[in-house]
Amino acid sequence: MFSRSIDESIAAPARELAQEELRRLLTSASFAKAPHLSFSAGIHRRKLDGRIATLTSPARFHASLLSGEVTMEIKRIGSQPSAKGPAEWFTGAVRMDQSFQGAEPARVGGSTVTFEPGARTAWHTHPLGQTLIVTAGCGWAQREGGAVEEIRPGDVVWFSPGEKHWHGATPRTALTHLAIAEKLDGRSVDWMEHVTDEQYTALSTTL
Repeated sequence: MFSRSIDESIAAPARELAQEELRRLLTSASFAKAPHLSFSAGIHRRKLDGRIATLTSPARFHASLLSGEVTMEIKRIGSQPSAKGPAEWFTGAVRMDQSFQGAEPARVGGSTVTFEPGARTAWHTHPLGQTLIVTAGCGWAQREGGAVEEIRPGDVVWFSPGEKHWHGATPRTALTHLAIAEKLDGRSVDWMEHVTDEQYTALSTTL
């Protein structure tokens, strides 16, 4: 079924056009199956298969309606400048790289975040939760009311929706992780108070 967010006056003509295109593509696909299939015809056949799959899958067709076409996007390393973590959200030196945000109807977004020794986030929550994938260094993560946990490369950390938490580097080691979260009503995070130096320093005695 099509999304209710798409007006039927738009969706119905689009379906008609899709059915027309599908008939044309199926005819082309039959030709592409011929025994004398050449290398270039084989490439054409694979492209046809991909478009046919899009038109015959409601979910894929819905996405193609919203975007205009099914495409793959690659954000090349170094294609966007590094950003300094705002003091309102972080304590210490924090750098954010390769930030991304999916186009609607996608809600997912994220960034690669690097914390220098001693740097950390403020307490915060995410309306739909957050995933951290640690890629370098060694750091700490803590949920409200829980013990501080050491996190290392390869670890995947999940915070539930609305769970108050913070994360960052240890006093002696830097940390890099990929942070991923989804938006709800236009926002993906709610920032709260900072983790004080006294609170942070006291944690080293608990590990």
